[in-house]
Amino acid sequence: MHDSSAKASFSVKCIYNIIDLAISFLLNQTFDEFRVLNLKHVKGQVQQKRQPKKFEILPPRTDQMPVDQDWGSVWPGPRSFHPATVPLPVRQGYVKKGAPPDKYGNAELMKIPNFLHLTPPVIKRQCEALKKFCTPWPKALDTDEKILTPLQLNARAKDKFLRLVGDRYNEETDTVTIVTDRCPLKKQNYDYAMYLITALYHESWNVEPWEETKSEADMEYYDWNKNVSKASVEAIFGKSSEDIPNINVYSDAVSSLMNEGESEYTVSRYGHAVRLLLNLPTS
Repeated sequence: MHDSSAKASFSVKCIYNIIDLAISFLLNQTFDEFRVLNLKHVKGQVQQKRQPKKFEILPPRTDQMPVDQDWGSVWPGPRSFHPATVPLPVRQGYVKKGAPPDKYGNAELMKIPNFLHLTPPVIKRQCEALKKFCTPWPKALDTDEKILTPLQLNARAKDKFLRLVGDRYNEETDTVTIVTDRCPLKKQNYDYAMYLITALYHESWNVEPWEETKSEADMEYYDWNKNVSKASVEAIFGKSSEDIPNINVYSDAVSSLMNEGESEYTVSRYGHAVRLLLNLPTS
């Protein structure tokens, strides 16, 4: 009995001593992180970092252009504005209390049409290419008078021409005034004015299909030769209007009264024409 109790007390003392040593060891240790229990020795996987791709940014084309660059090959046709291609400090837009935005990232410059493909050297080159398809100018038409004399308008074409030009026509001087001042060069404004006159002339002679079907009520002006008044006069006299005396005075007076409206002058003129037509006393 004595031996067994001695062994038990010895084993308990040994356990206490081991626990005390372990606690004191743990108290004296400092751990930065928890240790991993590796049951099997495994090498850690080395993760390689992905290297980002580096793209070389080319300088703008404007910095690489020589001074004598052929602009026609750079900008051969109509296209949207590109800031890296145009070697000009262009600005467009409005900033309150600030300078207009420059050409880089400017949507205003890309919205509007440009004429950078129509520079004078390019236009000259295109004209030289078209020369072989053109015929020489007639030698007889060497002055403006000879050129403009054959361009006579009939009554219908003249009326349409005057309606197209609107208030640009001066009836007192019988002239049409066309002002062109939007182009930067004087020659461009002159060429544009000549183009407008040419377009007006050809459009005046052009007859649309709906113009042939116009009735008397659809006419913009009173035409005595196409009106009932002419037929009434011919029925009264019983002969053609060409054979009636003073018929031209009467037709002009009626046309003036209908087109210009009633006034003291047109009414008195109409009364005088009626007396002449019916051979009545004019006083």
